[in-house]
Amino acid sequence: MTKAARLRARLVHELIDGDVLHDPHWIDAFRAVPRHLFLPRFFLAVTGDRWTAVEQGDEGWLEQACSTAVLVTQLDDDPGRWELARREGPVPGTPTSSSSMPSIMATMLEQLRVADGHRVLEIGTGTGYNAALLCHRLGSGLVSTVDIDPVLAESAKRRLSASGYAPSCAVGDGAEGFPAGVLYDRVLCTCSVSVVPTAWLEQTLPGGLIVTTLNRPLGAGLIRIVAGEGASGQGRVLPHDGRFMPLRAHRATPPVAPEAGEAEWRSTSLPLNVVVEPRSTFEFFAGLALPGVAPLRHEGALMLTHPDGSWTRHQTGEVAQGGPRRLWDVAERAYLEWTSLGKPGRERFGLTIGGPDQVFWLDSPDGRQWPLGG
Repeated sequence: MTKAARLRARLVHELIDGDVLHDPHWIDAFRAVPRHLFLPRFFLAVTGDRWTAVEQGDEGWLEQACSTAVLVTQLDDDPGRWELARREGPVPGTPTSSSSMPSIMATMLEQLRVADGHRVLEIGTGTGYNAALLCHRLGSGLVSTVDIDPVLAESAKRRLSASGYAPSCAVGDGAEGFPAGVLYDRVLCTCSVSVVPTAWLEQTLPGGLIVTTLNRPLGAGLIRIVAGEGASGQGRVLPHDGRFMPLRAHRATPPVAPEAGEAEWRSTSLPLNVVVEPRSTFEFFAGLALPGVAPLRHEGALMLTHPDGSWTRHQTGEVAQGGPRRLWDVAERAYLEWTSLGKPGRERFGLTIGGPDQVFWLDSPDGRQWPLGG
């Protein structure tokens, strides 16, 4: 057994041991598809926001490429950043494409509930690794994949072909689905979205499934939608957490620290981590109560901000806030409401889509509702 095969076997063992990979078909796919062939180069974080360029043949390259880690493959939508980092050393930049953690890939693939003969559309080709897993499971003729970046799409197509896979590949805005207008049994988006694009529903057969992640500064995560007729559907928020880079058309403006000025501090019994950390059971509900509110680290402190200029600063047992709304007051009231509702986790929430109207609900479609877009 080669070193790459041993590392791939270890990866599969870790996914099974981590309780994210169960289906024998997907176990076989992860065992068969070599992740490292789709990652001949990538970035690794160094100090601050700087990234160093790694390529095939470097010390540790194979171990990283066969690991369970997310690996950044592009910065600032610019393919030239990798060559610059390779030539001049670590560079600053914002990740804009990556090979996702295999654990979240396994979770999403299993939540897709594919069966033999299903036709699948993948939104976000990226490296091509996920498309290869789909091709291994279903056959290349039943898989279509689209990416907005022509450089990424062409590289992925070459790697897929070299690995023996030939899905239908296209360059285009994933929010519009696949250009050919084929109807699919399943749609899988490996980017996050602020709202579910209606084109996906229109290209999914009634009763088919759409699995994607939400692009929300608070309360992100996985959802699975059952497509209805036309641009309609209904589904559930899944208990598994998942955070992906947003579809380019769904990127939000980065939060900006407001001019806080002088502020009066008061005591609070609600810890900041309960509101903002994904592992907190309350975080999803906090996102419903605070739409558009984003965490922002500023001058060594974590703030909550909103585009309307509202803000809050938190320190142990105390909070200061300003702007047109008192965000922390809203958070405290939301926590009391969440407690009165039995502290519902994300799995108790669902989503109904009727064209542009997209709403979350608690427990049932006629229960408490919140607009998806805030």
